[in-house]
Amino acid sequence: MTFRRRGYGRALTALLISSGFISSGMNGQASAQSAAALAKLDAAQMSIPAARAKTFAGSALTVRQNLRAGANYSRQVVSYQSDGLRIDALLTVPSGTPPKGGWPTIVFNHGYIPPAQYRTTERYVAYQDAFARAGFITLKSDYRGHGSSQGEALGGYFAPDYTTDVMNALASLKADKRVNPARIGMWGHSMGGFLTLRAMVIDRQIKAGVIWAGVVGDYNQIINEWRSPVPASIPRSVLGLRQKAVAKYGTPQANPKFWNTLAANSYLRDLGGPIQLHIGTADEDVPVAFHTRLTAQMKAVGKPVQSYVYPGDNHNLSRNLQVALNRSVAFFKANL
Repeated sequence: MTFRRRGYGRALTALLISSGFISSGMNGQASAQSAAALAKLDAAQMSIPAARAKTFAGSALTVRQNLRAGANYSRQVVSYQSDGLRIDALLTVPSGTPPKGGWPTIVFNHGYIPPAQYRTTERYVAYQDAFARAGFITLKSDYRGHGSSQGEALGGYFAPDYTTDVMNALASLKADKRVNPARIGMWGHSMGGFLTLRAMVIDRQIKAGVIWAGVVGDYNQIINEWRSPVPASIPRSVLGLRQKAVAKYGTPQANPKFWNTLAANSYLRDLGGPIQLHIGTADEDVPVAFHTRLTAQMKAVGKPVQSYVYPGDNHNLSRNLQVALNRSVAFFKANL
């Protein structure tokens, strides 16, 4: 699933309570903190230049829980630091002796899951397993406000926080002695595809990316061409960040200069490696047009791209799951 947009309310704290983003039983301080987190957001913080100017230090990966091992790899819930917050993640490490320089590594960026329902050890298990079995370290960040991670879950499209969490996960991996920092790629699904494309134009050291059913349109497409149903779990106050941004900066048609700075699509020439794209024609969550437009944009700037469109398949590529996984694993083996 993916993050969407909707109306913006006038009474921010009331909206937070009525939408379920905060509980009416929360104390006044917690409510004020939630309202303040939304109030201080400005769409300009989403710009690619702003992200490039920020320092992402990450931290050492701290083990929170040892899990049952996979076929040929260990599994742990770990945590790292992002904006002073503890962010949990699921880490897999291949068994045996690492290759010279360390293991090739993949950062996993998951799609929209209601933050209150999210669990570190649930969802995307088969996806991570496919890459872990193939000899890659993998790290799936929960993002802030998800599961037991600290912070507010304010969405990925009009708040920079999830991008920051992904970039700090990347920085944490680069500093880990088990990882070869010259062989790191990213995989993203849906909203995670949006985050993957952003991360790759922010940091050219990311060697390759794979995006499944990604929200990879520019902001004109996201605001004006995205007609999929809005998940009921997303608070109106969070969805209203779009209206807040348009009210301040105008529409993408009226102010393209501003909105283009927010879109990774405007910076494709800065990609440090190739991208592989997958989508199903029966995807009810993300328009196929996002996929085809990005493919064309990549080719127009001379960047390598592989495009796979699966007739009749859904948002999760359920009918072609193994085919898509095999293609993705092969792509990373060839490019990391």
